[in-house]
Amino acid sequence: MEIEVDGDAGSRLDAFLAGRLSELSRSRIQALIREQHIHRNGQPAKPRDPVALGDIIRIDLPEAVPAEAQPEDIPLSVLYEDEDLIVINKSEGMVVHPAAGNPDGTLVNALLHHCQGKLSGIGGVERPGIVHRLDKDTSGCMVVAKADTAHRSLVDQFAGRTTAKRYLAVVQGTPSPRADTIFTHIGRHPVNRMKMSVLTPPAGKASITDYQVLATDPASRSSLVLCDLHTGRTHQIRVHMLHLGCPLIGDPLYAKPSRQQAQPGRMMLHAWQLEFDHPASGERMAFEAPIPPEYTPWLQMAPTFPC
Repeated sequence: MEIEVDGDAGSRLDAFLAGRLSELSRSRIQALIREQHIHRNGQPAKPRDPVALGDIIRIDLPEAVPAEAQPEDIPLSVLYEDEDLIVINKSEGMVVHPAAGNPDGTLVNALLHHCQGKLSGIGGVERPGIVHRLDKDTSGCMVVAKADTAHRSLVDQFAGRTTAKRYLAVVQGTPSPRADTIFTHIGRHPVNRMKMSVLTPPAGKASITDYQVLATDPASRSSLVLCDLHTGRTHQIRVHMLHLGCPLIGDPLYAKPSRQQAQPGRMMLHAWQLEFDHPASGERMAFEAPIPPEYTPWLQMAPTFPC
């Protein structure tokens, strides 16, 4: 495909093309430029190149690559499994589903192998069975649907806030007060699109977290915090703890781990407990993911850990 520049001289190339190619997003155009699929006057282009009248822009769209995730023999820690669903203890560092930069080695790849492809198809070819997610650096309980009816039921339960989700976090400093409910709106950060942030209503979505400080470590100026989620916004606990001035220990996005005194070698967020109603039987089910050993120093300081 070739386009001759007949107007908007001086515009950035990516902006110019975004205005002419409605079927491609600006981010997709920038990716095509980085991969040298777009040339200006016969030369590989750059996103910031200004266009001039008479320039010839050639766009070579690569053939589509199948998006379907492939089964991979990756070990899983299974907490429960039946014909409708599977509950796993996701390991820290594992990405949930394939995406740009993580085409394989994900939880979905592991589940496709473990379940022999028997996962709900409602989530699409890249996210079969996925009804909720945990961040790459978060460990703990996740439920995955194996049947479409179970998928619909679980999605409705998460949306209707009838599930129970309890997390253990280790944060920098000590939240004040030591127990409270945080009710804010959370949405995409206005500048850094990789982040979420607390926004002024009506922007963002209502986000509710109950928290309780279980232990404090004066030596590393850190605290073990129990968090109950009433909503499931992206990065909710990470954003709410930052909002209190207490970012998570080891958080690579919302903190500066190298400057924190506690150095456990991971982001300290663990999806400890999960409850939901079984989609078929209606029975209330409760699961616990074993607490990782990195939490031991803080657990030993907790006078009344709620086991």
